[in-house]
Amino acid sequence: MRLKNYLILLLIISLTSCLSVRKHNEQQKVCISPEKQKEDVDFAYSKLQETHPQLYWYISKENLDHKFDSLKQTINEPLTPLQFYFKLQPVIAEIREGHLSLRIPSKRITKKEIKTLEGKKGMFSRFEYYVKDDRLFIIENKDSIQNIKPGTEILTIDQIPVSDYIKRYRKLISSDGFNTTFQPYYLKDVFFNYYVAEKGYEDRATLETVYNGEKKTYKLTRESKSETDLKQDKENKKRTQEKKVNDYIAFNNSYNRNFKFLDKDSTIAYIKVKSFSSDYSSRFYKETFKKIKNAKSSYLIIDVRNNYGGSLEEINNLYSYLSPEPYTLIKPSQVISKTSPLKTNYFRKSNPFQFILKTLAYPAFFFAQTFSTYKKDGKFYYKSRSDKQSKPKENVFKGKVFVLINGGSFSASSIITSKLKNDKRVVLVGEETGGANDGTVAGFYSYQTLQNSKIDLPIGVLLVQPNIIFTNTKKGVIPDVSITETMQDIIDKKDPEMEWIMKEIEKEKSTK
Repeated sequence: MRLKNYLILLLIISLTSCLSVRKHNEQQKVCISPEKQKEDVDFAYSKLQETHPQLYWYISKENLDHKFDSLKQTINEPLTPLQFYFKLQPVIAEIREGHLSLRIPSKRITKKEIKTLEGKKGMFSRFEYYVKDDRLFIIENKDSIQNIKPGTEILTIDQIPVSDYIKRYRKLISSDGFNTTFQPYYLKDVFFNYYVAEKGYEDRATLETVYNGEKKTYKLTRESKSETDLKQDKENKKRTQEKKVNDYIAFNNSYNRNFKFLDKDSTIAYIKVKSFSSDYSSRFYKETFKKIKNAKSSYLIIDVRNNYGGSLEEINNLYSYLSPEPYTLIKPSQVISKTSPLKTNYFRKSNPFQFILKTLAYPAFFFAQTFSTYKKDGKFYYKSRSDKQSKPKENVFKGKVFVLINGGSFSASSIITSKLKNDKRVVLVGEETGGANDGTVAGFYSYQTLQNSKIDLPIGVLLVQPNIIFTNTKKGVIPDVSITETMQDIIDKKDPEMEWIMKEIEKEKSTK
């Protein structure tokens, strides 16, 4: 009897999911009246004022009021949710909070469509890209598709100039504050997310390109995967112990964390972290720093270039291996009110089965969140383990540390590098980080849905700031040694930042 009930429940969940996808896709085709759009604009702004703890950090209230009012004056015709998104998101971006962004409305796909796509190769995802001004270049052709050479510029996609897309998409993206390095890194990664949201999952595309002054046209198709490809996909999904500890990413067949020694006598250790995902991170750092200590390494290079951030817990743990003295990573995280932690849409995206489980667990959630805030000097703060004093780990590294950063170093990457710089623990090499030096608004989110367009607006609830003397520059973390790699460096697999560090280490060794 229990099995029968379970199967009935699964059937209900499956049918509910299909109906939800159909309803969502029909909603994307319906035009919203100007009056309803203006209601959504007012709703979005009111929720930002109600929830965001540092809304006017980079823009005055008067200026932001004016931008929302000006936007409403331009709304004079019915628009689809996607068209409305392209009007409202640029105003949200003017707030200059990199974590704050509307979720782009797009067509959802069914489980059957997902399975079909899993059996085919990506069309645009098989290339790596580089954005320069309003231009898009291919810098890596993973499968040697039609022998398109790295350095090839894509001029048009299906006869529409790429520059038109970039100009449209750039208005949707902001970094923290007045940083200028973040946008090109993020835009190259999300360009085709926006494109697919507009165009859908198409099976073919025509690219007009230019390479060394020679123009060529390529017709891309979404090819079916071979048996070998499918077997490899299956193999990649297997979670070995190594894959867990190094946080394997099946999508691009790489590891999120890497560790190695760069020389024969193991004096130079190197750690690369692509994202602070927290998965198995404690074990990774414990094992890694034990190896570094046993090898008696004198130098450590930590690479957080193109790391968009992630877990505060992970960076706090990493910091405990870099600070020989007790430390506090972040200042107490400010929230706008005592009830802010309860505005996180606890039941969001729950299927019927999950809803039942969450309902049973809700009293515990409510109790924990209610007592997670405290008031001090007229302001409210959220309790966090990262704002308490931490002790150094047993295998703390006491040698010289270099950290590689660039415009793709965002959020948690900026928090830890800002703290390291303030404490004079490292030499930062590269370019200004994409995240702000003095903190950001993120932590966890209050997920709001605009009432008429049904567009999601996740709003960060916590003001997270490193425990430092603030620079008040409203920009990113500035490197001690400024080096920016070019597109040709990437194509030639040169690393000028790493080359500078290695030369500096050799120079130091020769003087000892």
